[in-house]
Amino acid sequence: MSKGKLFVLSGASGVGKSTVLAKVMQARDDLCFSVSATTRAPRAGEKDGVHYYFVSVDAFQDMIANDEMLEYDFHNETFYGTPKKQLAEKLLEKNVVLDVEPVGAFNVKAACPDATLIFVMPPDVEELERRLRGRGDTSPEQIELRLERAKWEMEQRFGYDYIVVNQDADACAQEILNIMAEKADEE
Repeated sequence: MSKGKLFVLSGASGVGKSTVLAKVMQARDDLCFSVSATTRAPRAGEKDGVHYYFVSVDAFQDMIANDEMLEYDFHNETFYGTPKKQLAEKLLEKNVVLDVEPVGAFNVKAACPDATLIFVMPPDVEELERRLRGRGDTSPEQIELRLERAKWEMEQRFGYDYIVVNQDADACAQEILNIMAEKADEE
């Protein structure tokens, strides 16, 4: 059985990663999603173990202390990270996508040099702000924190293997699918 390829997708909050990723996942049956752990509360419709593993701060810190995380980061007053065990199990079967922030992406690349890093950019900062405000699930204070963080995240794009712009979700998903097809064929 061949080992799957690891793809890391990053982009600022509000860039449309979830929409694009859903289209990518639907298009490839050899791809699965690595579920991250987080200490934030679930959003409407999110399910534990499907969208995230929703854990307490204490449980997350225990996972760090027990070396159970491939990568983790703390931003927007919340921990996020990738549990090692579920990722390793999934890579035995399929290609895997991680949706992580730049710090995590660079940590994944250090631990897994063959991982392919893809950064999703907004068309511009104004569009990013419009998307964040249009969600309706984020406080004005959180929007400001996310916009500040987004500026830093977008500066990190040059450390990625590929940069794609999400002007249109279908076109962005197709560009990512093309990258994945190219990489999945490499041995």
